Amino acid sequence: MTGKGIVRTGTAGWVYAPWRGQFYPSGLTQKQELAYAGTHLGAIEINATFRALQKPQSFRNWASQTPEGFVFAVKGPQLVTHIRRLKDVATPLANFFASGPLALGARLGPFVWQLPPNMGYDPDRLEEFLALLPKSPADAEAFAGRHEAWMQDAATTAGGVAAIRHALEVRHESFATPGFIAQLRRHNVALVTADTAQWPTFDVTADFVYCRLQGAPGKDGYDAADIERWAGRLAAWAEGGPLPDGAFLADQPEPRPRDVFAFFVSTDKLHAPANAMAVAERLGG
Repeated sequence: MTGKGIVRTGTAGWVYAPWRGQFYPSGLTQKQELAYAGTHLGAIEINATFRALQKPQSFRNWASQTPEGFVFAVKGPQLVTHIRRLKDVATPLANFFASGPLALGARLGPFVWQLPPNMGYDPDRLEEFLALLPKSPADAEAFAGRHEAWMQDAATTAGGVAAIRHALEVRHESFATPGFIAQLRRHNVALVTADTAQWPTFDVTADFVYCRLQGAPGKDGYDAADIERWAGRLAAWAEGGPLPDGAFLADQPEPRPRDVFAFFVSTDKLHAPANAMAVAERLGG
């Protein structure tokens, strides 16, 4: 990668009633909310995919309501991460990739896989899962093509998709080891930066960076100083410079420009859009 990476800031989801009259103007209909969010944010993380498979037409509709350059991150299904806990998941993965995310085309951003808090580090199980994940549009098409026969409404072509990227969020202390960092780097899978007391580290493990900012450690939200601090970190990743601060589990890779995705998902959800827009403004977006 040359030049400077692209920084996109956004929120997890876009349907949130308390935003109406605050982020969303009074009188805006719910059907207009995604289009409005798309003009004020750089990305949105789709969380509905965690609970159940969606329909291809839903993804097409979402893509059609957002501007060029906007992207959606897509959260992997709980069947894979929480119920089967990464074991024997080839078929559920095929069904998931066929359920519509590829229909986002150029608006497809990274897939994010969130592990349950009580799931510890099993290197062999994780290795099997990471090896399964498609790493290119062609791989994703082939994987989606192996969906089960009952899925008659499937989207298995990746027209317009530029890249297939994956991020992994872990929440168990047993993952806090350099070996885990090395494992993710071998597969070019980003370790989610969570900004929590439980997971405060900033290790970069892929050719992009993925943040799910959940409230500065010991806090429920972000104040002006936190926003400035995060703007500086995101800029450093995008520009290829060293981070101005932060804790790490392993040696930092050689700095180089990276695309950055930062989603505000803190318990202070009411102010998530404002936080995302404030960081973007400080970065000149």
